[in-house]
Amino acid sequence: MSIALPASMGLTDILSLAIAAILVNNYILVQFLGCCSFFGVSKKTDTAVGMGMAVIFVMALASAVSWAVQYFILDPLNLGYMQTIAFILVIATLVQFVEMFMKKSMPALYSALGIFLPLITTNCAVLGAAISNIDNGYSFIGSVVYGVAAGVGYTLAIVLFASIRERLDLTSKCPKCFEGFPIALVSAALLAMSFMGFSGLQVFK
Repeated sequence: MSIALPASMGLTDILSLAIAAILVNNYILVQFLGCCSFFGVSKKTDTAVGMGMAVIFVMALASAVSWAVQYFILDPLNLGYMQTIAFILVIATLVQFVEMFMKKSMPALYSALGIFLPLITTNCAVLGAAISNIDNGYSFIGSVVYGVAAGVGYTLAIVLFASIRERLDLTSKCPKCFEGFPIALVSAALLAMSFMGFSGLQVFK
């Protein structure tokens, strides 16, 4: 679902865009983008929350910076074909800042996230949000709102999934053949099906 935003956004427009990004078009459970980190960092709720916060930060800044790069550099110089490469460079730079901050301020969380933190650079959800902003013609404010909301949707999905996996680890009723990753896949599928209920949601325009 895409929403055509007016030049000046009101509260209703912001709410519409946020609901669409968080629930209706959830990047993980509806569009199936960013599933690598979704499965890799969802064994514990605390690490899932940390990953979610990092993705929100990167998505928000990447949406803002990539919008500026597109309209102030790529378009004036007719370099639209460089969009993907330029956006990946923007995301990679932001991830480096996040890595340095976490390594210094939150070493435990930095170690827990492991290889999945630098993998945000190639996380298709982050790149997808940046490209969607341009493809849908969102304004600068709309791009930032969409980036933040998409990150919140990612965080909601991964935290819900992590809480389910923690409870599954404590149960003894899971069939032996489903223990571990198989039951995680089944749980993710059921969680994605539950979000299908939002597909008919009428968002204010």
